[in-house]
Amino acid sequence: MPTPANIAVYSGLLIGLAYGAVGLLSGFCLLSSLRGWWARGDSRLIRTYALALGVAIATAQLLAAGGVVDLGKSIYLQPSFSAPLMLLGGVLFGYGMVLSNGCGSRALVLLGRGNLRSLVVVLVLGIAAQMTLKGLIAPTRVAVLQWTQIAPSVISLPALLSKFGLSEPIARMLAASAISGALIIFAFAHASFLRSKGQIAAGLAVGLLVTAGWFATGYLGADDFNPTPVTSLTFIAPVADSIQYVMLSTGLALNFGITLVAGVVMGSLVTALATQRFHWEGYSSPRHMLRSIGGAALMGAGGAMAYGCSIGQGLTGLSTLALASFVAVAGILLGSALGLRGMLRVQPLVPAQDARSGPLS
Repeated sequence: MPTPANIAVYSGLLIGLAYGAVGLLSGFCLLSSLRGWWARGDSRLIRTYALALGVAIATAQLLAAGGVVDLGKSIYLQPSFSAPLMLLGGVLFGYGMVLSNGCGSRALVLLGRGNLRSLVVVLVLGIAAQMTLKGLIAPTRVAVLQWTQIAPSVISLPALLSKFGLSEPIARMLAASAISGALIIFAFAHASFLRSKGQIAAGLAVGLLVTAGWFATGYLGADDFNPTPVTSLTFIAPVADSIQYVMLSTGLALNFGITLVAGVVMGSLVTALATQRFHWEGYSSPRHMLRSIGGAALMGAGGAMAYGCSIGQGLTGLSTLALASFVAVAGILLGSALGLRGMLRVQPLVPAQDARSGPLS
């Protein structure tokens, strides 16, 4: 009979397979969503993202309210955090995402489709993340963390509402209902999105996959004698762990994150082959490659500082309603805005008509 730890590992693979397929078919990506909304006035993809977030918040908070999963054991609801470090990390990640023309999760999806640029992004991102978490950059990160971290009396939005005399269940229900309801209303308050059945399905699927991750690690994988980290979809530390596992597998054990990463690539590959979307792609110039490497390095380092990426914080972290996640996501959005608009705008390397094919494509 599989142990709880093994169940979490297998679950990571299955969830990754599903995410890889959905990501390839729908083009689910925060950068594409923001670029389409800000540059072309097409809000369908950002509404897909909003729907996914709304579903993730509602369902994750239901699991927490029912005592099924203790979200307090996740990295997002720790008793102390450094708001400056998380904000800076988010800004670096967001700007790096624009430089690389896609985030880490999108790179994994397109790697399965034969995009060799994505292979470079994944490798550099993983190495930079590992350097920031445990390597050469780690001492500086830890020093800044210790200097700037605070231990606030409240660490989540429900806890903040409880300060006004509301009971914990009521505060949780009110916060989750208000935010998820607003996001879902925003998603469906657009005729074009209502006609995009595929995007609606993608938003629902990704949101439920976030909750499936919480359920797999927080309930199915729960074991008092061999505890499994309570987590869900996230791609910074898992990519770093996956690269390390490939090199040193005899001294390491598989975990949810590593199989999640493998599953995303495999799910995308199978879907690409089945739908005849697989084709090899590479860099158009040395400058293109250099900019992609720089963006990946910023994403890896920034994501490690912010404890997540556009998925890890933007969906999974926010589904816990952690205040720290709101800070990290604000940084990601600010970094993305700097890269897409204004004086620090990243100029496209390809003609405008070719840029429509999507991030990292």
